[in-house]
Amino acid sequence: MNITLRRGRSDDAQRAGSICYEAFKVLAEHHRFPPDFPSAEVAVGVLSSLLARPDIYSVVAEIDGRLVGANFLWENATIAGVGPITIDPEVQNSQIGKELMNDVLDRARTRDVPGVRLVQAAYHNRSLSLYAKLGFAVREPLAVLQGKPLGLEIPGFKVRQATERDLDICNKLCRKVHRHERSHELLDAVKRGSASVVEHDGRITGYATMIGFFGYAVGESNEDIKALIGAATSIAGPGLIVPSRNAELFRWCLNKQMRVVQPMTLMSLGLYNEPSGAFLPSVIY
Repeated sequence: MNITLRRGRSDDAQRAGSICYEAFKVLAEHHRFPPDFPSAEVAVGVLSSLLARPDIYSVVAEIDGRLVGANFLWENATIAGVGPITIDPEVQNSQIGKELMNDVLDRARTRDVPGVRLVQAAYHNRSLSLYAKLGFAVREPLAVLQGKPLGLEIPGFKVRQATERDLDICNKLCRKVHRHERSHELLDAVKRGSASVVEHDGRITGYATMIGFFGYAVGESNEDIKALIGAATSIAGPGLIVPSRNAELFRWCLNKQMRVVQPMTLMSLGLYNEPSGAFLPSVIY
């Protein structure tokens, strides 16, 4: 096959989004898991947004001029995130995924990115093997959890909507937990109105951009994360992502009648620091 790569364009959204939906649906249903996207329209909307953003690098693969796959590199933080990477089910297992991954990793090296991370579906053995061969290391086993909003408060931990006045404190907190910040994602979430902070003993001790698949959270303790989850009015997308090594937080979520939707894996290439606090990753990292 004559595989060629090029930069993604806004007019690729319909085709790339349809492939994204079908690829995740076929893979998930093959392993008896629910798909990440509820419809092709939702996937098209997500990829349309990604293709239009200047802070996200996009690459598409074509065979004889027909788009058959896409990949993205999130360049809006010190650490770059990969995904979603999707390939037309009709041409999977044809080295297209490897070429798309090598392209974004070349991009990261060109930009001197200190670290690259991704979250992969743990039931997908081929992607796990590919990423490991490309140099990624497994860092955290993850569990995607879904359930009804809890509508509860953790005594002594007050949750409120985040504002731009909170940005500096939240960024410092992220650096404390992860040794890097994700300020652009946080600012976007504040502007959308999805970000929240938790206060304890009169100061901010945790925050979340969203409780759900595309949101992340950091906190000084598990109680901060519990408070953010408890105050969420919804759990967006397939679910929130919990590091299952955090047995106390994982067990608490299960005891609140949340159910495991699927297992995932956080992987990293380059700079990585063991978190010094509690956190919820997004599906990017």
